[in-house]
Amino acid sequence: MADHGTVEYTTATGNDYPAHESAYETFVKFTFVGIIHVINLLFGLAVGGVMGHWFTALPIFIIAVIGLVPGLLTGSKTSSYVAFVICFLIFAFAGLS
Repeated sequence: MADHGTVEYTTATGNDYPAHESAYETFVKFTFVGIIHVINLLFGLAVGGVMGHWFTALPIFIIAVIGLVPGLLTGSKTSSYVAFVICFLIFAFAGLS
């Protein structure tokens, strides 16, 4: 292997490691909110398309969007958790009936 000299990562000028960590945390939060939103949409499509209960699927789509918007605007995961639980319960009750 070639000798590359000493590692200058901690001494390099212009190194903004806290900004990189902040950007990564924001990316992880947005990815989580997006994945939960897609799962909620799949619950709605399963209830409407597979089970044939489109009027029951409509609240799932509305709740999914209501859970998505605060999650994207604030970065909080709480609204996504709440929307997921409500959509799952609607999906479960529609599947049991």
